[in-house]
Amino acid sequence: MAVVPASLSGQDVGSFAYLTIKDRIPQILTKVIDTLHRHKSEFFEKHGEEGVEAEKKAISLLSKLRNELQTDKPFIPLVEKFVDTDIWNQYLEYQQSLLNESDGKSRWFYSPWLLVECYMYRRIHEAIIQSPPIDYFDVFKESKEQNFYESQESIIALCTHLQQLIRTIEDLDENQLKDEFFELLQISLWGNKCDLSLSGGESSSQNTDVLNSLEDLKPFILLNDMEHLWSLLSNCKKTREKASVTRVYIVLDNSGFELVTDLVLANFLLSSELATEVHFYGKTIPWFVSDTTIHDFNWLIEQVKSSNHKWMSKCGADWEEYIKMGKWVYHNHIFWTLPHEYCAMPQVAPDLYAELQKAHLILFKGDLNYRKLTGDRKWEFSVPFHQALNGFHPAPLCTIRTIKAEIQVGLQPGQGEQLLASEPSWWTTGKYGIFQYDGPL
Repeated sequence: MAVVPASLSGQDVGSFAYLTIKDRIPQILTKVIDTLHRHKSEFFEKHGEEGVEAEKKAISLLSKLRNELQTDKPFIPLVEKFVDTDIWNQYLEYQQSLLNESDGKSRWFYSPWLLVECYMYRRIHEAIIQSPPIDYFDVFKESKEQNFYESQESIIALCTHLQQLIRTIEDLDENQLKDEFFELLQISLWGNKCDLSLSGGESSSQNTDVLNSLEDLKPFILLNDMEHLWSLLSNCKKTREKASVTRVYIVLDNSGFELVTDLVLANFLLSSELATEVHFYGKTIPWFVSDTTIHDFNWLIEQVKSSNHKWMSKCGADWEEYIKMGKWVYHNHIFWTLPHEYCAMPQVAPDLYAELQKAHLILFKGDLNYRKLTGDRKWEFSVPFHQALNGFHPAPLCTIRTIKAEIQVGLQPGQGEQLLASEPSWWTTGKYGIFQYDGPL
């Protein structure tokens, strides 16, 4: 395996990783504690005194976690038995073995940033599952649902656009179909700005009309490999035998508005026959505030279906039908909430890697996927994407991401440095986006 650069970490004072660990993560933990407080009466109504005691226990565990973070204590192993506990503890041990620290302990500001964030969300989950009977509670559910409700106008506009497009889709020539595909890809890209972990859990709903903003946003797409996606899928469509399939996999990021943009894109892929099946991968536990779980996926489709807006409701009914017919399939796998980079997947989750190898194209949404694809390391801007993937090549893949972390590869020589000189925070605000492809050309 080629030599890889060091991991991003909180050791670099002033870096985005440092500020995340110092400010953003404690802010998210405080919001989680506050959410539990606010649900105290609901827990009492459902579970009586036992529910109140459970809420106190969860808050106590989370307050302890916040203190460990703020005083840079060593990481402690997970204790509550869960499907991934052993893998997590093995990984924590492995990370400790790599450290040169005098006491050999992984700490919040000295460990890889990717591990620190994943560990924090996994410890939040542990605090909840250690507190029955409220061990079912999703501490981020409210904010995810709020994002959906606050984005209603944009969702209606998007669903209306999709339904009108589907009604005329058979009349479109190849170039028109390609233009529509590119438009929906861009909507899915800019939908990725709705990230609640970036805003510390504050509202990040979609209030602007994305459809009419696409032209203005084009200059902010730094890497645009949409042509590769079109040639790959249109070629599959042309050469496909009658009974054969074209599978597109979407590794999801945020629930709420972004998930709607992903489902609209998935709907178009089926309606245009660019794909015959779309598979979705979400998170098994609440993760990074706004990441999609199976509950969020089903809840959102139900909300869209029960809308009193004609076209929105039609979308929801169609989506439910795709699931019943097996044309849309949602998958869970614990690997997506482990701290491992994706190049470790063949060893850690060979079953998942084998599954991904069946795809004709995999779309990885958002920042966390990009960080795991590239190992969240201090790569030079101009390092080829293929190289940064470090051997992870299950199938042709494309990352669709608004840039919100200090990692980006595959740029032109000097391009990243130029951006940094003119706009020091260019890679942490979500202002810029990429479609970055790896696979046969």
